[in-house]
Amino acid sequence: MKKLILATALTFVGLTAMAQEETAEVSMDETTAVAATQDFQEISVADLPEAVAAAVKKDYPTASIDKAYKNASDQFKLELSLQDGTSGTVYADAEGNWIEL
Repeated sequence: MKKLILATALTFVGLTAMAQEETAEVSMDETTAVAATQDFQEISVADLPEAVAAAVKKDYPTASIDKAYKNASDQFKLELSLQDGTSGTVYADAEGNWIEL
């Protein structure tokens, strides 16, 4: 009798697991990040607005701008390197205000 109850329980669990629909999980962060990086076109660091360069100098005094990118909305993506060897990416608008993308 125990074997019959155990077999019934295992069958029920197996059928329940097979009946569940699998859905693909999509992370909005990955999609947003891909869309945000595709809009930017690389520009020369010398072509950055003075306000953006001044903001970097003020808020990241030990940083150097390795690469600069611009999108159609006059937003800038800057790849920075610090003197201690760390690097990162920041975003700014044309007035030198930091933004999050």
